[in-house]
Amino acid sequence: MTSHPRDTALRVRAARSPRGSSSSRPACAAPHARGAFPALIGLLRCQSEWRAGRGAQPGQSRGRPQRPHRAAGAGPGGGTGDAGTDRGTGAAMAAPWRDVVRDAAAVREAAAVAVDAALLAGVLMRTGEQPHASDVVNYAPFTLLPSAVPRALFEQAYAVQQDFNLLVDAISQNKEFLEQTLASTIKVDDFTAQLFRIYMQVLEEGLAQTVFLGINRSDYMFDCGLDGTAALRQIEINTIAASFGGLTSRTADVHGLVLKVLGKTEEASHLLPNNPAKGLALGIAKAWELYGSQRAVVMFLVEEIQRNIFDQRCVENELWSRNIRVIRKRFRDVFEQGSLDASRRLYMDGQEVAVVYYREGYVPQNYDQQNWEARLLLERSRAVKCPDIATQLAGTKKVQQELSRPGTLEKLLPGRPEAIARMRATFAGLYSLDEGEEGDMIAATAIADPDRFVLKPQREGGGNNLYGEELRQVLEKIKDSPERTSYILMDKIKPQPALNYLLRAHSPLQVSECISELGIFGVYVRQGQELVLNQAAGHLLRTKAIEHADGGVAAGVAVLDTPYLV
Repeated sequence: MTSHPRDTALRVRAARSPRGSSSSRPACAAPHARGAFPALIGLLRCQSEWRAGRGAQPGQSRGRPQRPHRAAGAGPGGGTGDAGTDRGTGAAMAAPWRDVVRDAAAVREAAAVAVDAALLAGVLMRTGEQPHASDVVNYAPFTLLPSAVPRALFEQAYAVQQDFNLLVDAISQNKEFLEQTLASTIKVDDFTAQLFRIYMQVLEEGLAQTVFLGINRSDYMFDCGLDGTAALRQIEINTIAASFGGLTSRTADVHGLVLKVLGKTEEASHLLPNNPAKGLALGIAKAWELYGSQRAVVMFLVEEIQRNIFDQRCVENELWSRNIRVIRKRFRDVFEQGSLDASRRLYMDGQEVAVVYYREGYVPQNYDQQNWEARLLLERSRAVKCPDIATQLAGTKKVQQELSRPGTLEKLLPGRPEAIARMRATFAGLYSLDEGEEGDMIAATAIADPDRFVLKPQREGGGNNLYGEELRQVLEKIKDSPERTSYILMDKIKPQPALNYLLRAHSPLQVSECISELGIFGVYVRQGQELVLNQAAGHLLRTKAIEHADGGVAAGVAVLDTPYLV
């Protein structure tokens, strides 16, 4: 077990923003002082080049085509007025530990303590060299220091999570909406089409499932305005296999110790407790209870290669502590051992299964013909699927884009104007590439100015999005083809970077300019038409160096982090 980075020579990486140099950044407003950390006060600068691709001040067109279908009443990025913004937080976010990151000796000592603390706390992953066994493990990558997060935006993200739970559940029950929204996508995207065929087949047979469990994670970044205003902008909702709820339950203690070692005891006391593993297990346990069989088990549907097994074990152990039996099976095991009785109860090797918790099944590479047959068997069963296939379809990028159209939220959640306003305030600009005038216009706009946008396919798992020149080249190739309807366009979010150290096994200890992404876990349980549980279940902060456009922790790009509220 490796306990320290192999190369501890400190190297300060030159600021290499791909978006421009710091000399042309406008000043950000100073933050309000919070807690006992006056070093948070100070002026840093936002990079004006980051915003240049968006044209003039928000609301001005600079001669570009008008953006189609922004949410009704929404301001820039989908917000309404000042909703979803936190003025004066740019400087506080940029460098809350600026007195620490340049102290080489202190950083070196803290890094050694941090790695050992992570190993002791169980912030672990299997190694790439031995991904099938736990004989040799290492710490999961994480930041040396907790990253600054605007308090108001953090609280906003939590406050809207129950609304998003309701929305996902409503979409999963709306056959007409899913049919209409995905009609163009399933013509050109084979993976989404196969999911949709199973969905329709199950509906035609009639649902055996009566209890429904949703575990999702809504991901956000903090968009930095020209005036230093930070705004919460939603990246996506993950409705299947939302990961790292287990390991992130253990990182706050590691960061608290690091701050104490660095003489920041008061600041360490302000780190928030966080235990998504317990919250996710609560939802699974409630679904298991409502299923109604004390002998039935919970089945984790897992990958062939399980490097992230300890993250899953955190949730699994919470269930064992409630005396709920857990088994771990792969799609191939379901194909070989799974069966349904006359009432469509699911059995695995003779054991009745109450809940199927998917940690697999979200990308085409997870499926061959046998695995598709296994998925159909699971979906036809009475077992509670997390998610059922309708909820997985509710998390597609095309659905996300359609939600930004004026009037869509009102149709899905009638009589809930306050919830709709809270959700809409987090939306970034989202645009359809369906065939027709609207799609033609936005495709041409993105080809002319690719740095304004992100091109997103109907895929989960990170590392799939396209940016910049690569975005332009792909759109040029498919602009006149129906293939373009398998993508959506989204406004590119421009967060304020901050200095931090990203601790990875066998990597040198060096400072990087970093950006962060905040995820809020949500859990809901519905029995028939009655919602019996709906809550936010904790948070996940992931951080990466600015030179990486896309990719998460499992992809080897981002690292685990802890929010420090400012």
